Amino acid sequence: MTIYDLKPKFQALLRPIVDSLYTKGITPNQVTWAALILSIITGAFVVMTDGATWTLLLIPFVMFIRMALNAIDGILAKEHNMMSDKGAMLNELADVISDVALYLPLAYIAGLSPVLVVLFVVVGLFTEVAGILGAVIGGTRRYDGPMGKSDRAFVVGLLALLIGLGLTPGWWADGLLLLSIMLGMVTVYNRAKRGLA
Repeated sequence: MTIYDLKPKFQALLRPIVDSLYTKGITPNQVTWAALILSIITGAFVVMTDGATWTLLLIPFVMFIRMALNAIDGILAKEHNMMSDKGAMLNELADVISDVALYLPLAYIAGLSPVLVVLFVVVGLFTEVAGILGAVIGGTRRYDGPMGKSDRAFVVGLLALLIGLGLTPGWWADGLLLLSIMLGMVTVYNRAKRGLA
């Protein structure tokens, strides 16, 4: 069970927006680029301000917008016959680049362990590679948990929110990152095992 399992309900809420974008000629790739650019700009703000409070409080909002944009590009592509190899490639690359752009800057936040932040990002990349390999070897793209893309976004959003509201990072933040890393390793195993099944 992961946050990803809530995706169908989330998509249903977004469908009117998707239909409106379609009538205006917006393509899935344009939505994907918007999510990527938003992530890079937000991460840059965090780095340039050394994790200023306003940038940290911006992260949960950006995470939600990015999640919505990621769902919108998928619905546009699948339900309006705009799927393409270029779009699939862009979607996968944009997801991992956005993760790196948003998550690595957490290492600039005083009190957070840079080593754990980097490990969190690296293990997250491993989970996405493991998911993609399921399709590469002739199966399906794997989204198994317990620490998928949406779950990592929730962890980062929660960290940024709590620190932005004034909670001093310490054992609780390192513990949350360490737990997420371990769950990420379990996710890599699950995706590899089920991809081979």
